Amino acid sequence: MKRVFDFILALLASFLLLVPIVLVAILVKLTSKGPALYWSDRVGKHNAIFKMPKFRSMKTDTPAVATHLLPDPKSVLTPIGGFLRKSSLDELPQLCCILKGDMSFVGPRPALFNQDDLITLRTEKGIEKLMPGLTGWAQVNGRDELPIPQKVALDIEYAAKQGFLFDIKILWLTFLKVINRDGVSH
Repeated sequence: MKRVFDFILALLASFLLLVPIVLVAILVKLTSKGPALYWSDRVGKHNAIFKMPKFRSMKTDTPAVATHLLPDPKSVLTPIGGFLRKSSLDELPQLCCILKGDMSFVGPRPALFNQDDLITLRTEKGIEKLMPGLTGWAQVNGRDELPIPQKVALDIEYAAKQGFLFDIKILWLTFLKVINRDGVSH
């Protein structure tokens, strides 16, 4: 049932958000050199690697590491990168990953392929069995501000509580966080 819900909601969202998606793509191209989309290798269900798109919010020569590992994340943002990240508009292309079945709307955020500490801890705790999400319990409880052990603890809590109503609650809380631009540190 979750996959059907994800597919229908992603299809509907893609249709309703088509104009903003096109506008953001144009703005990214007009304000910085390089492609509108950035594709990163992410860790999905059962630790399988998949390609996840985001609207490019950073300069093209930025290393492929977690943002918190960059010495000065703000220095590598494109002119509209900060806005894209704070508004979460950079995440819109991930609707295609939901349609394809690589992601769900709700689940643990997919780790970068080189976030060994996060991947190892999630694997030890059985979180790799969950479909990664566009948003998750950790995102509505701190997002970028959480240390890895706390993120994984929230992933474990999500695994224990997951269900349709809990996912709806997380989607609603995500909407409120995005509107208030809460929990984004760069």
